[in-house]
Amino acid sequence: MNAICTFALFLVAACTAFADVESGPKPGEKVTELKIFAATGMNEGKDVDIAKLRKDEPTIYLFVNAEKFTRPMAKFLRAIDAKVSDESDKAIAVAIWVGGDTDKMKEYLPKAQMSLKLVKTDLTVYTENKTGPNGWGLNNDAHLTAVIVNGGKVVKSFAFVSVDDSDAKAVLEALKVAVKK
Repeated sequence: MNAICTFALFLVAACTAFADVESGPKPGEKVTELKIFAATGMNEGKDVDIAKLRKDEPTIYLFVNAEKFTRPMAKFLRAIDAKVSDESDKAIAVAIWVGGDTDKMKEYLPKAQMSLKLVKTDLTVYTENKTGPNGWGLNNDAHLTAVIVNGGKVVKSFAFVSVDDSDAKAVLEALKVAVKK
């Protein structure tokens, strides 16, 4: 009986630790440089500093751990895309693949877009290193980090070790609050 209780406590501790991942900049921080390659969207085929281009506009930055991309994550992207501009016609989402083989991602993302059919979400690749951009505080244990930005400042960050379309509601609610400020 003791062994079963010990094992159960271990599982609870492991699940709790797995769920408590922090990733992304803190609320109130100013957005820093974010140079990406735009595989799809309004800057398709270009290397740009997307944070500089978005300036003060409401934006959801979705940092996708390239090695942990899944179908449920694709459903999450679709759910974000479907509602991102409900509160502001200037709001968009930018999905940034981090880690993995950047050349393969540059080739893959336009093909993924043909399947996903995203309208308000650009698919991009961070190419400078595998850990992500400086100043964004990304945690490699997070499968996806969502950062809501408005007025050039971080409103809220979410870290997901497992994500699906039901998680989009909280992210979109944070964007709604940010746009109303």
